[in-house]
Amino acid sequence: MIRHLVLFKLNEGVTKDDPRALAGAKAFEELGALIPELREWECGWNITDRDIAHDFAINSLVEDREALASYLGHPAHQAAAGQWRAFATWVIADLEV
Repeated sequence: MIRHLVLFKLNEGVTKDDPRALAGAKAFEELGALIPELREWECGWNITDRDIAHDFAINSLVEDREALASYLGHPAHQAAAGQWRAFATWVIADLEV
């Protein structure tokens, strides 16, 4: 199993009520039902307000590297991630669990 974690940081001047951020969050929220390789899917806005905190997170689980590659290449994932490129940066970690 692989735990896929992503932390997003909104760009300077972008807030979570920005229409782009709201649309990006909605696109990610819908992925759990659209991509069969996802065994678990959680995402949402961070509730803490600290300088070192990121703004949005994804926590997902897939079966193996092949499933991860399928998820990452899925058109719905590509479209959702593409929205975020315009207003945020992110870091990822993929853990074998």
